[in-house]
Amino acid sequence: MKLYEQAATVSCKRLNLFLREIGVTDLERIEINVREGDNLDQGYQDKSANGKVPLLELDDGSHLSETVAISRYFDEITPNDLNLFGQDTVERAKVEMWNRIVEIDGIQNAFQAFRNLTGLYSDRENCVEDWGKEAKRRVELFLPKLDKQLGQSSYVATERYSIADISAYILVFVAVNALKIEVFETNQNIKRWFDKVSTRPALQA
Repeated sequence: MKLYEQAATVSCKRLNLFLREIGVTDLERIEINVREGDNLDQGYQDKSANGKVPLLELDDGSHLSETVAISRYFDEITPNDLNLFGQDTVERAKVEMWNRIVEIDGIQNAFQAFRNLTGLYSDRENCVEDWGKEAKRRVELFLPKLDKQLGQSSYVATERYSIADISAYILVFVAVNALKIEVFETNQNIKRWFDKVSTRPALQA
């Protein structure tokens, strides 16, 4: 198998956190420079369903796109007892629910805020500063909701660490470091949770 990635991108960071959690380290990796437009090459576009990174090439020549889809694949082929997608029917549903909430209300808005405010990809997309500001505001509005949930649960979805925590960690990381949002000053439950999960070996690697 081959993993096409740009390790510095948020989506690839999220996938690699998951892979480190379940112990997947021996994987051929091919660096795709998204900033330089490597992913826009027709050969890459033909392989990828969304034209983005990460992209997993399987041994039979087929391909998987999207971070969570690739994570699910590795979770099923890699023996582990972490149950990062949930342990039983109800827990799996809660993990799916909260992971989607964090993705849609948090990560997607953070992406839009960063891309439109910085104009990083202005060579290939129309960057709208006002939309960037609105997307950042939506992240700021979502964080108290996440804080409330973490006041009721040790982790984002359940009482155990899951892929929803990996997604939320990435969201908070981007909010603090890229969007310069003062997350911890007003969201003490997020701060407690963030400090705790940051001690995990996969996050310290």
